[in-house]
Amino acid sequence: MGLSTDHRRSESLPSGSATAQTAVEFAKQSEKLSLQSPQDNEDQHPDSVAVEAQFVTSQDPVIVTADGSRLPTVPLDQAHKLNILKDELNGNLSNEDIHEAESPASVAKNGPRPYADRKAAQKSEGSLLQKSMPPTNTHPLFPPLPLYGPPSILRDIHCWAFRFTSFFLSAAFLGVIVLGALFTSIPRVSYKIWQLVTFQNPDKDRPFYKEEVRRNNVRKEQKEAWKRRGSHDGRMPDQEGVQEDDGFVPTEVGPDPVICDVGYYARRVGLDVEEFQVQTEDGFIIDLWHVYDPREYTKLSDEERAYRGPEPFTGDTRKRLKDPSQKRKFPVLLMHGLLQSSGAYCVNDDDSLAFYLCKSGYDVWLGNNRCGFQPKHALLDYSDPRMWCWNIRQMGVFDLTALVSRVLFETGFEKIGLICHSQGTTQTFVALAKEQRPELGEKLTVFCALAPAAYAGPLIGKMYFKFMRVISPGLFRVMFGIHAFIPLMMTMHSILHPGLYGWLGYMVFSFLFDWTDTRWDRGLRDRMFQFAPVYVSSESMRWWLGRECFAKHKCILATKEEWRSEEREDGTDGPLAETSSQQREHHKKRKGMTAWYNEQVCPFALWVAGSDCLVDGEKLLRRFERGREPNVKVVHSKVIPEYEHLDVIWAMDAVDQIFKEIREVLWKTCNVRDECRLPKGCEDVAAWIPEGGKAAVEDEDEEQSSSDST
Repeated sequence: MGLSTDHRRSESLPSGSATAQTAVEFAKQSEKLSLQSPQDNEDQHPDSVAVEAQFVTSQDPVIVTADGSRLPTVPLDQAHKLNILKDELNGNLSNEDIHEAESPASVAKNGPRPYADRKAAQKSEGSLLQKSMPPTNTHPLFPPLPLYGPPSILRDIHCWAFRFTSFFLSAAFLGVIVLGALFTSIPRVSYKIWQLVTFQNPDKDRPFYKEEVRRNNVRKEQKEAWKRRGSHDGRMPDQEGVQEDDGFVPTEVGPDPVICDVGYYARRVGLDVEEFQVQTEDGFIIDLWHVYDPREYTKLSDEERAYRGPEPFTGDTRKRLKDPSQKRKFPVLLMHGLLQSSGAYCVNDDDSLAFYLCKSGYDVWLGNNRCGFQPKHALLDYSDPRMWCWNIRQMGVFDLTALVSRVLFETGFEKIGLICHSQGTTQTFVALAKEQRPELGEKLTVFCALAPAAYAGPLIGKMYFKFMRVISPGLFRVMFGIHAFIPLMMTMHSILHPGLYGWLGYMVFSFLFDWTDTRWDRGLRDRMFQFAPVYVSSESMRWWLGRECFAKHKCILATKEEWRSEEREDGTDGPLAETSSQQREHHKKRKGMTAWYNEQVCPFALWVAGSDCLVDGEKLLRRFERGREPNVKVVHSKVIPEYEHLDVIWAMDAVDQIFKEIREVLWKTCNVRDECRLPKGCEDVAAWIPEGGKAAVEDEDEEQSSSDST
């Protein structure tokens, strides 16, 4: 360790001199990890001095300042050094203790301490040294993040240099992508023009063409009716039928502009949305949207919806209903995909997943990851590189945990249901892993994964993704910076007309990720791209696409060598091909030794898009089927062959293919059914009973829902 020489030197000094030297070293280390330099701290932020590194997990130390605020994670050795100096300064550690724990002989003799043992040691009295000790290594898929100290002239020059180079280079990269999208669309557009010129209908072969025409005509009729009636009574003719059918009266009527506002789309279907601010354990302020029925729920004040402290799962609760005698709705949290916000769940009117679940009788919450549309932190501002020093692990360990904790606080439940799409599944898979934050699984009744992103699909081999993989980490930062990833995209979002932006957004994302709008309601397509992209860090995109992590290993929790070895072992010509049932059971137990999850993990339900080129969900299903995860209980699984990556949330038949099944899975895994209101359509859904601690993977039909496990 870096302190070894200094500690040995201090042994020869008198006690007072040793303490003074330790105090100087602690001050220097604290300065390196504080919000501002000492001069600025005295003038502007006197209480923002770093005083301790708190290990949220074995890999994630956050800096605690003098006033209790938080700064983002720092490298493990730097956090360890701060804690060692603090404990020694307080007289809690002797030099002999430090030397013994850090000596190569001790490590060689005892080996690295398991995570569970470290946590137990941290909780025991008198083990302050073990509380400070970081793990001996880091996971190859999660290499250490860079350390950016407090502002200084040198650091500011460094940051501005990166911002200058990345502005032009990333803009050029984006320009190439846009031109590529437009160029590759020429044959398709030309063919469509030819069909129109020859009096053919270019859309007649779309799978839901008749339904699209019907919906489009309804929207036109509503628009014309509004023009004729004006806004005298605030209601349109078709709304009267809506009120009679389900009682939800739209409160937002009239012309239907394309805007980026979840609340607006909720009010058009008789619901509403309130926004909460949530603080993570590393100080980020993130958005949580609550979809509610205004007939039953009263919106909270701004003060009540503000962010609370950074500590999760405090045990406090707050319950609110207009009618306290009425049973509560079971809460469910939805998480979005890469470069999106949870507004993606609210763009299909009544067929939006968020609105569908709310009207079915669930208490729906929409979570958003850090930065999003408006980057916010308790201490840092946009220009500080520490604001952007995070990747998928921080999104899972910190963001998801904070959101789950706030929903539990607001609803008063002990557990909630979780639904995630794409990157949202990735951060959940990571957070629930036994090396990360497995206790989060005990707060969830079920994890519903839509287009689960654990293994890479063939799209990762495309030329533009290969380019980002072959460049070095240093060149990646020169090209894309150390702040937000291509912030020009968000600038274009704010200045372009929504129709043009929606069309351009579809063309670019379709080109990049190889999906189409074949199964979507094309009349609503411009809406769908109003909630993307959002601000994400360049570090997070480097985790996805750079040469070190996901793009290299093509898996989120196993190296390429590990999962390829498992594939060979599980092959048709492998050791399981011709063995007895007893031998297969023994082999299955041995395979569980490489499991990602322990017994704390919640049940899983998975919906896989069979035509998804971005991720390989079927490979994940095979992992569960072949006994690689003995602690994971898969209560539902389904492969939809014709579905692409975004069809799981936007397809016109998603209600029948997926949403109804999600509604049933949430109810059958609910742990407090007697205390909750029965969701619509779940009258005949029996409670799910775990199979004695064994993994239960359903036999799935590629087109039909699998049967329930018992």
